[in-house]
Amino acid sequence: MPDFDITTWPWWVWPAAAVVLGLMLFGRYALLTGAFEWTFRTGRYAERFAARRLRLSPKPRKDDQTKRELLMSFYTSFIFGASAVAMLYAWHVGWLKIYLDWREYPLWYLPVSLAIGMLVHETYYYWLHRWMHHPRVYPILHRGHHDSVVTSGWTSFAFDPLESVLQAGIIPVILLVLPMHGVVLVLWLTLMTVSAIVNHLNVELYPMPLEKTWWGRNVIGATHHGLHHTRFTKNYGLYFTFWDRAMGTEVWPDSGPD
Repeated sequence: MPDFDITTWPWWVWPAAAVVLGLMLFGRYALLTGAFEWTFRTGRYAERFAARRLRLSPKPRKDDQTKRELLMSFYTSFIFGASAVAMLYAWHVGWLKIYLDWREYPLWYLPVSLAIGMLVHETYYYWLHRWMHHPRVYPILHRGHHDSVVTSGWTSFAFDPLESVLQAGIIPVILLVLPMHGVVLVLWLTLMTVSAIVNHLNVELYPMPLEKTWWGRNVIGATHHGLHHTRFTKNYGLYFTFWDRAMGTEVWPDSGPD
């Protein structure tokens, strides 16, 4: 818990902090996504990875798609920034179990807490994602993201506003009960961003053939999530494939029609 007392800050500090954090989050997203896009799609390794470009949809990517994704991602960043400010307040008043003293828990607990957080997040997201595809819910929460049938790294933050709220809200809920070191939390949030970019890149970065490697079968990459954008009712997972396998919602390119 920080030593300074943020409960005494004037009211205008909170929206200002949310704006600043939103701009920082958008900048991080733009830098990371731009690096992946340049490295694997347009720049240094584009030719080497050309054979790994996905062709899961006969539709071409829309001319204005990147511009639209950037605009949606801009709004998403400010919602995530507001969530971060709320988490800071909740941590300060003792509601969240974020700790900074390495001695508070054994060192082996650091990776365990990360694994637990990711598994709980995976479970929440899988069922939230399936619910967002309900015909009555989809137009309100999820249609904007699926406007990108052919994805790119820029699709990774392109959410409808209410979906952004639901995505951001689970992290503080988990931290209400799960102790986590601040460095582990930062690592987790970074993994979320990188994973989202890799999954939407439309270039398969993982070892091929995916179905024959442990990593490809269990960790979601561009092919697995790209099929969600083209097959719609399949492959709902976030980081891992186990819920899709257990619930019969997993599909691979050679699985035939739904």
